[in-house]
Amino acid sequence: MNSQQLARRMQRVRPSPTATISDQVRALEAAGNAVINLGEGELDFATPANISYAGIAAIVQQQTKYTAVSGTSELKQAISNKFARDNQLSFNPQEIIAGSGAKQLIFNALLATLDAGQEVIIPAPYWVSYPDMVTLAEGEPVIVPCHEQQGWKLQPQDLAAALTPATRWVILNSPGNPTGAVYSAQELQALANVLSGHPQVLIMADDIYEPLRYDNTPFSTFAQVAPQLADRTLTINGVSKSHAMTGWRLGYAAGPAWLINAMQILQSQSTSNPSSISQAAAVVALQQPATFLAEWIAVLDRRRQQVLETIAASNGLSASAPQGAFYIFANCTALIGRSTPQGEVLANDKAVASWLLQDAQVALLHGSAFGTPGYLRIAYAVEDGLLREACQRLKASLSKLS
Repeated sequence: MNSQQLARRMQRVRPSPTATISDQVRALEAAGNAVINLGEGELDFATPANISYAGIAAIVQQQTKYTAVSGTSELKQAISNKFARDNQLSFNPQEIIAGSGAKQLIFNALLATLDAGQEVIIPAPYWVSYPDMVTLAEGEPVIVPCHEQQGWKLQPQDLAAALTPATRWVILNSPGNPTGAVYSAQELQALANVLSGHPQVLIMADDIYEPLRYDNTPFSTFAQVAPQLADRTLTINGVSKSHAMTGWRLGYAAGPAWLINAMQILQSQSTSNPSSISQAAAVVALQQPATFLAEWIAVLDRRRQQVLETIAASNGLSASAPQGAFYIFANCTALIGRSTPQGEVLANDKAVASWLLQDAQVALLHGSAFGTPGYLRIAYAVEDGLLREACQRLKASLSKLS
């Protein structure tokens, strides 16, 4: 076997940059380097004990068989209750599906609805996987740049300009990765006003970071603000970020029954049901009060401030404070063109990130991976001591550039 035997679609898709940086970090660590990884989107907190015990109990009670493809009735009820409690949305079991992570559900939704050449509007900066998932589904990503001075949010006039008869989806991620931007209800309503005149367009609301917000920033999801468009809105969520359950691989989605049914058919022919054990744990995660969240957010807020202070004290970096998630998207354009002590000129944001990995041994992701060159994504969901050390290393390395 060789690359000539691969399908043509593999020529259009990249490896995930976040997975790539994690692999690089592991390789450097294996070679004896003490690398600090600020490139991975994963909380350092442990899964809350009551949720973990629910998973253990599921194993002990032999809940280890196949379930319904779209999830157990208990999990669907817990998901329905969550949407009613937190978002004032009502969904019946036929409008809900659970999968092996929110990522799988996004991919299934795109695969179920895109024909070759149909377009998906993706505001940039974007989560790295959106364009490649669209491409794998034979669609065409339409990247719409958003700007720091507008809070990194899609503007109604830019959305209107990007819409064509070929548009099939608009993807909205709030709180956003990599910027932490949170759309207000008024901002979502303005976008809904544009979309109301385009009945062929579906809306995907990726709310995976929903509870991770600072400064009492309110949250609204698209279907809540625009009930008139609920019949073409898919709301994506999960327990990975909200409950530190990345490895449990459990996401969920709710939307019109015709779309959920199509996603279920795809899932039945690919992965089948998500882990029965993870489903049992997710029931507890969604049903029991998230008493841990206030402490988590306080810790993340402290870390957010530490990174912002480091950026303010570093010549060549700037950033606005994120409203949610656990990333800072720092402007590094002032570093481009500077020289390292070895005489290497930093030609772009990728070169800046590579220099910091080499010299500071701190892993960051370059903004080009998110469709926005000239920036660096700094993930601060790491233990406090490591974050302090990383900040000191970054300042020291940046001071060496001329």
